[in-house]
Amino acid sequence: MKLTLAAVTQRKSAPKSEPAELLTQHFATRCAQYAPLDLLAYPTESALLAAAERRPGRPAATLLLFDSRGELATSESFASYVGQLRDSGTQRILFAIGPADGWSPTALVHAARSFSFGRITLPHELARTVAAEQIYRALTILAGHPYHSGH
Repeated sequence: MKLTLAAVTQRKSAPKSEPAELLTQHFATRCAQYAPLDLLAYPTESALLAAAERRPGRPAATLLLFDSRGELATSESFASYVGQLRDSGTQRILFAIGPADGWSPTALVHAARSFSFGRITLPHELARTVAAEQIYRALTILAGHPYHSGH
Protein backbone atom coordinates (compact mmCIF):
# COMPACT_ATOMS: atom_id res chain seq x y z
CA MET A 1 0.00 0.00 0.00
CA LYS A 2 1.35 3.42 -0.97
CA LEU A 3 0.68 6.28 1.41
CA THR A 4 0.97 9.97 0.61
CA LEU A 5 0.53 12.91 2.94
CA ALA A 6 -0.15 16.04 0.92
CA ALA A 7 -0.92 19.64 1.73
CA VAL A 8 -2.48 22.35 -0.38
CA THR A 9 -0.12 25.25 0.15
CA GLN A 10 1.65 27.90 -1.87
CA ARG A 11 4.95 26.82 -0.31
CA LYS A 12 6.65 24.00 -2.18
CA SER A 13 8.06 22.72 1.08
CA ALA A 14 9.14 24.01 4.44
CA PRO A 15 12.84 24.61 5.01
CA LYS A 16 14.31 21.28 6.11
CA SER A 17 15.61 22.84 9.33
CA GLU A 18 12.23 24.02 10.68
CA PRO A 19 11.27 22.05 13.81
CA ALA A 20 7.84 20.99 12.48
CA GLU A 21 9.37 19.82 9.20
CA LEU A 22 12.07 17.85 11.01
CA LEU A 23 9.43 16.11 13.10
CA THR A 24 7.23 15.44 10.06
CA GLN A 25 10.21 13.89 8.26
CA HIS A 26 11.00 11.87 11.38
CA PHE A 27 7.54 10.26 11.41
CA ALA A 28 7.56 9.72 7.63
CA THR A 29 10.88 7.90 8.00
CA ARG A 30 9.50 5.78 10.84
CA CYS A 31 6.45 4.86 8.71
CA ALA A 32 8.75 3.29 6.11
CA GLN A 33 9.14 0.07 8.13
CA TYR A 34 5.39 -0.50 7.68
CA ALA A 35 4.53 1.37 4.47
CA PRO A 36 6.32 4.19 2.67
CA LEU A 37 4.88 7.65 3.34
CA ASP A 38 5.55 10.29 0.69
CA LEU A 39 5.27 13.95 1.66
CA LEU A 40 3.99 16.24 -1.11
CA ALA A 41 2.69 19.77 -1.55
CA TYR A 42 0.26 21.00 -4.20
CA PRO A 43 -0.30 24.66 -5.09
CA THR A 44 -4.07 24.24 -5.52
CA GLU A 45 -6.87 21.96 -4.44
CA SER A 46 -7.57 21.05 -8.07
CA ALA A 47 -3.95 19.92 -8.53
CA LEU A 48 -4.28 17.67 -5.49
CA LEU A 49 -7.58 16.22 -6.73
CA ALA A 50 -6.00 15.54 -10.14
CA ALA A 51 -3.16 13.65 -8.41
CA ALA A 52 -5.72 11.42 -6.70
CA GLU A 53 -7.41 10.43 -9.97
CA ARG A 54 -6.79 7.20 -11.81
CA ARG A 55 -3.98 7.31 -14.33
CA PRO A 56 -2.75 4.66 -16.79
CA GLY A 57 -1.13 1.86 -14.83
CA ARG A 58 -2.11 3.41 -11.53
CA PRO A 59 -5.35 3.08 -9.57
CA ALA A 60 -7.16 6.09 -8.18
CA ALA A 61 -6.15 6.96 -4.65
CA THR A 62 -8.53 6.73 -1.74
CA LEU A 63 -8.73 10.35 -0.63
CA LEU A 64 -8.86 11.03 3.11
CA LEU A 65 -9.10 14.68 4.08
CA PHE A 66 -8.06 16.35 7.30
CA ASP A 67 -10.54 19.12 8.05
CA SER A 68 -11.70 20.84 11.23
CA ARG A 69 -15.29 19.97 10.24
CA GLY A 70 -14.44 16.30 9.71
CA GLU A 71 -15.13 13.28 11.87
CA LEU A 72 -13.63 13.30 15.34
CA ALA A 73 -11.94 9.92 15.62
CA THR A 74 -9.75 8.18 18.14
CA SER A 75 -6.35 6.93 17.08
CA GLU A 76 -7.73 3.40 17.31
CA SER A 77 -10.72 4.09 15.05
CA PHE A 78 -8.51 5.94 12.57
CA ALA A 79 -6.12 2.97 12.54
CA SER A 80 -9.03 0.58 12.11
CA TYR A 81 -10.23 2.47 9.04
CA VAL A 82 -6.73 2.50 7.51
CA GLY A 83 -6.54 -1.24 8.24
CA GLN A 84 -9.89 -1.84 6.52
CA LEU A 85 -8.61 -0.02 3.45
CA ARG A 86 -5.40 -2.04 3.48
CA ASP A 87 -7.22 -5.33 3.97
CA SER A 88 -9.69 -4.56 1.17
CA GLY A 89 -6.82 -4.22 -1.31
CA THR A 90 -6.57 -0.44 -1.46
CA GLN A 91 -3.31 0.34 -3.22
CA ARG A 92 -3.05 4.10 -2.66
CA ILE A 93 -4.20 6.35 0.16
CA LEU A 94 -3.84 10.09 -0.22
CA PHE A 95 -4.14 11.88 3.14
CA ALA A 96 -4.57 15.60 2.54
CA ILE A 97 -4.46 18.84 4.48
CA GLY A 98 -6.58 21.47 2.81
CA PRO A 99 -6.19 24.99 1.61
CA ALA A 100 -6.21 27.89 4.05
CA ASP A 101 -9.90 28.61 3.39
CA GLY A 102 -10.97 24.99 3.80
CA TRP A 103 -12.01 22.23 1.42
CA SER A 104 -14.48 22.96 -1.36
CA PRO A 105 -17.71 20.96 -1.67
CA THR A 106 -16.12 19.25 -4.71
CA ALA A 107 -13.20 17.96 -2.64
CA LEU A 108 -15.50 16.79 0.13
CA VAL A 109 -17.55 14.80 -2.42
CA HIS A 110 -14.40 13.15 -3.83
CA ALA A 111 -13.15 12.13 -0.39
CA ALA A 112 -13.85 8.73 1.09
CA ARG A 113 -13.88 10.39 4.53
CA SER A 114 -12.69 13.45 6.34
CA PHE A 115 -11.11 13.45 9.78
CA SER A 116 -10.60 16.25 12.27
CA PHE A 117 -7.82 16.87 14.79
CA GLY A 118 -10.39 18.88 16.74
CA ARG A 119 -12.25 22.08 16.14
CA ILE A 120 -9.13 24.21 16.40
CA THR A 121 -7.32 25.58 13.38
CA LEU A 122 -3.70 24.52 12.95
CA PRO A 123 -1.04 26.01 10.69
CA HIS A 124 -0.23 23.70 7.75
CA GLU A 125 3.21 22.82 9.09
CA LEU A 126 1.85 21.70 12.44
CA ALA A 127 -1.12 19.90 10.86
CA ARG A 128 1.33 17.95 8.66
CA THR A 129 3.31 16.94 11.72
CA VAL A 130 0.20 15.81 13.59
CA ALA A 131 -1.03 13.93 10.51
CA ALA A 132 2.34 12.21 9.99
CA GLU A 133 2.40 11.13 13.63
CA GLN A 134 -1.18 9.82 13.48
CA ILE A 135 -0.43 7.87 10.31
CA TYR A 136 2.63 6.37 12.00
CA ARG A 137 0.56 5.63 15.11
CA ALA A 138 -2.11 3.93 12.97
CA LEU A 139 0.52 1.74 11.33
CA THR A 140 1.98 0.74 14.69
CA ILE A 141 -1.48 -0.03 16.09
CA LEU A 142 -2.16 -2.27 13.09
CA ALA A 143 1.19 -4.00 13.56
CA GLY A 144 0.65 -4.54 17.30
CA HIS A 145 3.71 -2.41 18.11
CA PRO A 146 3.81 -0.97 21.66
CA TYR A 147 4.28 2.66 20.46
CA HIS A 148 0.60 3.23 21.07
CA SER A 149 -0.23 2.42 24.66
CA GLY A 150 -3.88 3.42 24.55
CA HIS A 151 -3.48 6.89 26.08
